Amino acid sequence: MNNFLLYFSPTIEKFDETLLILKKLKNNDDIEFYILEEQKEYDQYFPLLDNGVKIDCILVFGGDGTILRAVKHALHYKIPILGVNLGHLGFLSEISLDELEKSIAALKKHKFKLLSRMMLKITIRRDNKLIVNDLALNDAVISKGDKPKLINLKVYDDRRYVFSTRCDGIIAASPTGSTAYSLSAGGPILSPVMDAIVVVPITPHVLTVRPIVFPAHNKISFVIKEEAETSWLQLDGQNCAQLFAGDRITVTSAQLKVDFISLSNRTFFKTLRNKMHLGKK
Repeated sequence: MNNFLLYFSPTIEKFDETLLILKKLKNNDDIEFYILEEQKEYDQYFPLLDNGVKIDCILVFGGDGTILRAVKHALHYKIPILGVNLGHLGFLSEISLDELEKSIAALKKHKFKLLSRMMLKITIRRDNKLIVNDLALNDAVISKGDKPKLINLKVYDDRRYVFSTRCDGIIAASPTGSTAYSLSAGGPILSPVMDAIVVVPITPHVLTVRPIVFPAHNKISFVIKEEAETSWLQLDGQNCAQLFAGDRITVTSAQLKVDFISLSNRTFFKTLRNKMHLGKK
C-alpha cells in the first residue's frame, strides 16, 4: 500500500501531532496522502485526490461517528478502512495515533487482514412509491423526534406479522451496530462476523415487547400506523427522511460489504473487555 486517503473528524483533536507523524511518514517512505474535496480545508497540507490516483486505503482519524461518515467513500473507491482513535471510545478503530507509524509499515509489507462487515439496505415506500433507497453500517432508527407522543407501528418479517407496539422508536441494527445505540437500548451483542439483524424497541409502552434477532436476508418491515408529525428515519445517526402514517420502512442485508483492516490478533471479545469493560466488576 502506497496511496492513502485521509479522512478527518470535523472536530479533530491532536491535529498538530497527527500532521507531524504524517509528514514524517511521507518524507521517510514512498507513500502519498490525499484528501477529498469535502475536506479541502486541509489542502495546504495534502493534495486533493484526482481521478487518476489509485487509492489503497482510507485512514480515518476520529471516533466511530467519523468512521460511519467515511464508509460511503470506502465503498465508492472500493478500499478498506483503518480507523485511528484519537482519544475517545473508538470501538471501530483498529489503532491509536501512537501506533500509526508501525501500522503503515505493516500495511506496506501486506501484514494485515481484511474483515468484511455487513451493511444494511433501507427503503421507504409511501403510497407504493419508493422514496428512499439507502445503506447504513450500524443501524436504521425510527425516532419520535422531540415530541412526547409515542410512535404507533407494526413490525413484519417478510410480510409476516410479528407484533405491534407504541414506543419512543425502534432500532434495526447490524452486528456492527449491535454494540452502539442498540446495546444502550437493551439489545444483545452480536458477533461482527454474523449475518443478522437485531430489532430493538426503544422504551416500549408494554414490557412484553422485547428485542428480536432475525436472519439478515429477511426483509424486516415497519409500518407507521398513525400520523406522527415529528417522526424521522435516522441512518447511522443522521436524519434521512421524515415519516408519515402508512409509510413502510424495510431493512435487509445489502449486497455490498465494507472492509476493515485488522493488524493484530486482538479478538472482538478482547475489544469488548478493553473498551466496554465486559465482565469487569
